Amino acid sequence: MFSRRANILLNTAFARMLFWRVMPSKKPPKKRSARKKKALGLSKSNQSPFKTRKIGKKECVLGTDPRRVAAILAGLDEMYPNATCELKHTNPFQLLVSTILSAQCTDVRVNQVTESLYKKYPKPEAFAYATPSELEQEIRPTGFFRNKTKSVMGASKAIVEEFHGQVPRTMEEILTLPGVARKTANVVLGTAYGIAVGVVVDTHVIRLSRRLDLSRKSEPPKIEQDLMAVIPRNKWIQFSHQLIWHGRRVCVARKPRCVDCSLEPVCYSVDKTMSTHPDSPCLPESYLK
Repeated sequence: MFSRRANILLNTAFARMLFWRVMPSKKPPKKRSARKKKALGLSKSNQSPFKTRKIGKKECVLGTDPRRVAAILAGLDEMYPNATCELKHTNPFQLLVSTILSAQCTDVRVNQVTESLYKKYPKPEAFAYATPSELEQEIRPTGFFRNKTKSVMGASKAIVEEFHGQVPRTMEEILTLPGVARKTANVVLGTAYGIAVGVVVDTHVIRLSRRLDLSRKSEPPKIEQDLMAVIPRNKWIQFSHQLIWHGRRVCVARKPRCVDCSLEPVCYSVDKTMSTHPDSPCLPESYLK
């Protein structure tokens, strides 16, 4: 029925159909979804902020480059050489109580409350066996006074009955006290005993560590681990105080006063209100030596 030429064409077409059905298609590889990237630890927030790049002839250092961290520490030393804890206290126990009371409250208000509080309750025993309703009224101006009363009385009782009236000097022991987490523990161990176990991470440290691109985490424990990895251990205590002071005085939450900031040359935050360095985040050559 068909000519020889027609049979050849049909056979060729049939062979091609079989060939392409057997051979795998060369499709481009599928891109990983955001969910898979997150599962593999490839999310943008988990990428290391340690970067260096050149813009023209200038070397630009970003994130936790050691030279940039050194410049940040030098700037903080210049602005706050004598920074320390602003909670008034005369012993480690008073500092512990004041730190518990400072949650969601200013240090100024806490100092106003504790001025008369420590006269009425001079020792851990006085707090441990106080009348809860009376203590609540004493600390009411600090906010969340019911929960704080439970924490203060619980911590005081544990200190009296388990630690012979002395605030523990190790992270493991102090964390067993009711109402005490790592922030409070680092404040007491660092300020009262001079023991550098970690970095104090409060609201100011959280905000500034992200603005300065020293950490891209949002949880305090993870931010602390990031800071401990890039800040020298002998600077942990002072660095915490300096960053808190800087957050209160210059790098405030709204409209930071960049014009008064010694860290402005090394900062490339989107929150900046001014910039004297058009090549930011390129550091001046003096910082790169």
